[in-house]
Parts: sequence; C-alpha cells; structure tokens
Amino acid sequence: MQNQKKYFITGISTEVGKTVAAAIVTEALEADYWKPIQAGELDNSDTHKVERFITNSKSVFHQNSYALKTPMSPHAAAEIDGLTIDIKKITAPKTDNHLVIEGAGGLLVPLNNSKTILDIIKPTYKVIVVSRHYLGSINHTLLTVKLLQEKGFDVSIIFSGDEHKTTEEIIKKMTNAVIIGRIEEEPYFDKNVIKEYADLFKEKL
Repeated sequence: MQNQKKYFITGISTEVGKTVAAAIVTEALEADYWKPIQAGELDNSDTHKVERFITNSKSVFHQNSYALKTPMSPHAAAEIDGLTIDIKKITAPKTDNHLVIEGAGGLLVPLNNSKTILDIIKPTYKVIVVSRHYLGSINHTLLTVKLLQEKGFDVSIIFSGDEHKTTEEIIKKMTNAVIIGRIEEEPYFDKNVIKEYADLFKEKL
C-alpha cells in the first residue's frame, strides 16, 4: 500500500474514550489495529472490543507485546506478574496496511522505572489525542498536546462526549491542532454507529 499511515491514539487520562476512537479510525482507514500493552480485562481486552466494532474485512488485529493481568499502570501490573517491561520488545507488527496503535492511559504512564508510553511513540507516527471534558481537562489536554508538539509530532484531536464550547474553543486556539471531530455521548456503540463516525472522520485523517 502506498503511503502507509501509522496513528498512535492516546488520551488525556484514562476512560476518556480511546478505544472507541481507535475503532473509528481503524474502520475509517480499514487499518490494522495493535494495542502494545494491555493491562487487565484479558478476556475482554481492547483488541476484542475494537474487533467487535469493525465491519471491514481488511483489518487485522495484532497480538499485544505485553498482556498483563491487573488493571493498573503497566509498570505496577508488570511487577505483579513478575515482569519488567522492556521497550525493545515492543515492536510494531509488520503489515502492508495502515496501522492504528492504541496506548494505555495517558502519555506519561510509566512502563518501567525510566520509560513511559511516550517512549514507544515513534517520530513517524501521527498522534491523535482523545480529549473528554471534565474539570481539569483543559490543562490535561494542553499539557498532552504541547508536549507532543514540542517533540515534533503531527498531532490532532478527537473530542469525546457532550459538546463543551468554551473548553473546545480554547483548546483549538491554544494548540492550533487539527480537530478530527467529536464522538457524541451516544446511548451505545455498535458496528453501525462506529461506521457512521468512520465515514464522518475519514477526510480529516
């Protein structure tokens, strides 16, 4: 495939809607999907969730580099499993397709005593930050986006949840990042809803 894109999906915090956003981007690009580190919920992992949302037949779902048993920060979950995460072992799967990579929590989530999620984002990856409105989310969004921009990444934003105009407007002004769109507070997500968003977001990706 010409011009393969690799998108890294990160959030401003945990539980902000990264997995739904990852499913939408995967569907929009008919991309492969990879979650390097899964902590907890191994029977119903983010990979399982994304797979259930996808309708195209092209996407391939790649195995985690680390599948940890406890839903905690990866460094702590690894310790419980008697492991130390070695980022050299986190290598992107080989594919001729676009690839969507989903992080764990936010950018500075520790993987071991010295490395964080930020250390596994390669310079060639485009980064999508998922931002959800809550008290303090402007600060968390600006910190995340500014750090990525300072490191030279191509950064765009997906808003998740109900519209909050003043929050979204100041984030747009202060980051100047491309806004891919907003995922509304839907009553549920299924393949059809994901597909609708995929069609909506496609031209911005």
